[in-house]
Amino acid sequence: MPGSLDKAPPPYKRFDTVLIANRGEIAVRIQRACHELGLKTVAVCSEADREAPYGRTADSFLCIGPSNAAKSYLNRDALLLAARLTGAGAIHPGYGFLSENADFAKAVEEAGLVFIGPDASSIATMGDKISAKRAMMAAGVPCVPGPDTALPDDPAAVERIALEIGYPVIIKAAGGGGGRGMRVVQEAARLHEAIALTREEARQAFGSPSLYIEKFLQHPRHIEIQVLCDIHGNAVWLGHRDCSMQRRHQKVVEEAPAPGIAPEVIGPVGLACVQACRQVGYRGVGTFEFLYEDGAFYFIEMNTRLQVEHPVTEMTSGLDIVQSQIKAAQGNPLEMSQADVQCEGHSFECRINAEDPDNFLPSAGVISDLVLPEGDGVRVDTHIHAGYKVSPYYDSLIGKLIVHAPTRAEAMTKMREALSRTRIGGIATNLSLVRALFEDEAFGRGETDIHYLEQWLKQRGAQ
Repeated sequence: MPGSLDKAPPPYKRFDTVLIANRGEIAVRIQRACHELGLKTVAVCSEADREAPYGRTADSFLCIGPSNAAKSYLNRDALLLAARLTGAGAIHPGYGFLSENADFAKAVEEAGLVFIGPDASSIATMGDKISAKRAMMAAGVPCVPGPDTALPDDPAAVERIALEIGYPVIIKAAGGGGGRGMRVVQEAARLHEAIALTREEARQAFGSPSLYIEKFLQHPRHIEIQVLCDIHGNAVWLGHRDCSMQRRHQKVVEEAPAPGIAPEVIGPVGLACVQACRQVGYRGVGTFEFLYEDGAFYFIEMNTRLQVEHPVTEMTSGLDIVQSQIKAAQGNPLEMSQADVQCEGHSFECRINAEDPDNFLPSAGVISDLVLPEGDGVRVDTHIHAGYKVSPYYDSLIGKLIVHAPTRAEAMTKMREALSRTRIGGIATNLSLVRALFEDEAFGRGETDIHYLEQWLKQRGAQ
């Protein structure tokens, strides 16, 4: 097994019931993993999700508040009360909502429950982009050029830093995420205006005005490395993904492995990520996000949670990442070493959103009919069914279509065929967009970067 931390692992509380502090397709996914491990589940809902199908298959189902997420899925007190009332010994946050909230993780632990994710200190360290960058540099993970400190208040000092990095630069919120709190600055004359606007946006969105500055890469790809760690100091990386198909920093299509990157190039980066996890005592699953340009990797952030695109790594690695995450939270040692990780074939994931494919406005309503593809190497993660009412209150993601095949070309063919067999009536979806994208020649050749999709959409007149 991989090396372990010098300190003894903390005592761990066993649990037999998991409260799923989330909704939609990820609630279904977590519930399935729990049941396959012999664990009971508690599903929670807002008033808008009272008819959620996963409520009928959970061992307990509680409404915790109004449709407004701030009063339900983001209500820490309501979630902890639900856990206490149902006897749940652990809470799985899924992704989004409170999944990367260090205060919530701490409150869960202080309540004597297990938070299925890293501990609060790891979330705090990696959730702050400045401290995360500092930790990664100390572990030898390559980072985007720029200081590992917050942007100073002195305008002259800021100007010197930007000149040392070289324009264009990007200003980012230290506590940011989800594509918010960042601005690209092409020239010195726009620097201070960009800082002022981003600082105020950061204050309002993340509660902190702290900013940092980095080199803005012109044509990078977005590459991710998935890691899995236990409390005994063991850690492995599970291959890599390309998530460059983005619109306004929101991913649309993901694939594993990232095309055109040789094992000898990505290997040392994966091992550096593992070393970083050991140094900070990380537990559970996490994802290192990089920009990749001209053969070089640059760390941008770490997601301290399960990611939407985890299925493509599951398909290529053969590992159930959600079950592994739960086992790590139970205090179990990893069941594999790095030598045991063998990623095979190629996988794509399309995010299916309830939104107009021309203007991207959310589409709420009742699904009148539903046809989902089946077959070898085809997987659908969703919570919807014919008659399901899509709510206007939450994220527009209603499902994920995933395929796996021996080669990238075969996986693309399989995805085209699966998309052609998918029908969702009664609401607008982005199905026509992703179908067209899988017919695009440049995407088919793997010759894209993080700006490609937006440029492609502009050419189609969809922006």
